[in-house]
Amino acid sequence: MSSFFLKKKPKGAPKRKHESVKSKPEKKSKAPKPKEEEEDDEIDSDEAFSDPENKTYDKEGEDTDEELETPQDKRLRLAKQYLEEVKLEEERRAEDKDLDDTVSKRLRTDYLESVGKLRKSIADSIRGFKEAKTLKHKKQKLPLTTIVVSEDGKHVFSGAKTSVVVKWDLETLKPLGSFDVAPHTEDLRTDIKRRPHIIAMCISSDNKFLALADGGNNIQIWCPHELKHLNTLKGHRDTVQGLVFRKETHDLYSASMDRSVKIWSIDEMAYVESLFGHQAAITGIDALSRERAITSGGIDCSVRVWKITEESQLIFNAHRGSIENVKFINEENFLSSGDDGSLCLWSAIKKKPQFTEKLTHGKQPNGDANWISTIATVVNTDLIASGSSDGFVRLWKMADHGRKLESLFKIPVEGFVNGLSFANGGKQLLVAVGQEHRLGRWWRNSRAKNAVLIFNLDWEEKEEPNCSR
Repeated sequence: MSSFFLKKKPKGAPKRKHESVKSKPEKKSKAPKPKEEEEDDEIDSDEAFSDPENKTYDKEGEDTDEELETPQDKRLRLAKQYLEEVKLEEERRAEDKDLDDTVSKRLRTDYLESVGKLRKSIADSIRGFKEAKTLKHKKQKLPLTTIVVSEDGKHVFSGAKTSVVVKWDLETLKPLGSFDVAPHTEDLRTDIKRRPHIIAMCISSDNKFLALADGGNNIQIWCPHELKHLNTLKGHRDTVQGLVFRKETHDLYSASMDRSVKIWSIDEMAYVESLFGHQAAITGIDALSRERAITSGGIDCSVRVWKITEESQLIFNAHRGSIENVKFINEENFLSSGDDGSLCLWSAIKKKPQFTEKLTHGKQPNGDANWISTIATVVNTDLIASGSSDGFVRLWKMADHGRKLESLFKIPVEGFVNGLSFANGGKQLLVAVGQEHRLGRWWRNSRAKNAVLIFNLDWEEKEEPNCSR
């Protein structure tokens, strides 16, 4: 053995009898060593697998006394091991494929939505509705006039012919707070104090700003989280009747009885520009992602599409009475309605409506058409709702690639339907109901309740809504 493995004996250690160095180191008998040197000695590999009972194991840790594995057993064991590895690998591949498919579908959906060509068919999945749940607040005893749902579908804000706006939790159906707009109300047309009347509201896509028209010619900006007043925008010379945020931005569009559309930058709380063209008071406005808006011109019987970056506008005429509402379905199709009772379906590239549903909500006892007071859509889908004072909210399907409207069913609602909004992708329909029309006191239905009604729609469960260009 090399001298490297030889150690000197400690001083004073007793000599052992019959001590000798043999020529074959593998048979050398090991002498006991002092405790302080035991940790420095090498451990023989044969000793590492011995137990106190002198039972010896091989280096694999297997009992050598047991029967050895036969070649056939070994082949079987290896085959099972291989199959298990293949199974695990295929499961991982399947998971990766599902993830890839999910990412691919999401990217495709986002792209189609960004270019305004996303289409989801959901109307055929709806089979009916459940009994309504009612939201009433003691500070909103007068008729409800408008509702707006946050982009995440968690909260809803209700406005009424009072000066108070109430914030609700859409899951628990409990009020989370309220605020009074009266202290911030100004009327530049007269020194006479007036009672605020919430006519219109809208909320930004990121839920950072809530804009409202208080019945005067100014616009109030509030924080929807803390319910604090942020600013008042001044510029219109008459009552503001419509508000909308451009999707995914803080650009606010406002429509007024002064016949103008104004654009505001809420990040800077500043006026940007005005758009003119209507010959009468503007009654409604809507916008999506593109830098354009649609407006209804009231008694001038026109609908206008404003191409803001191009500084141009398109004019659409079809209604025989005052046009009160406009709503985008997608970037290419939109709706209009008014006091003639007609619901018109338009394409942005054609001057005439694709389809017109006359007397949508029937007639009044005097023979006049029931005034369509509000409409709502689930953006980029085929689901539409309309409301009036005939006792029903009606649901529609946009069919034949935007060329036709088909009636789905109607939901009984007593009173004037002054506001409609879909939530959670069309699974809930919210209705703002009042005893009077939101803009005046021409009629009154004493049987109606001044409240917000929430209808959960019955859906036929499907894996994924159909998407098309």
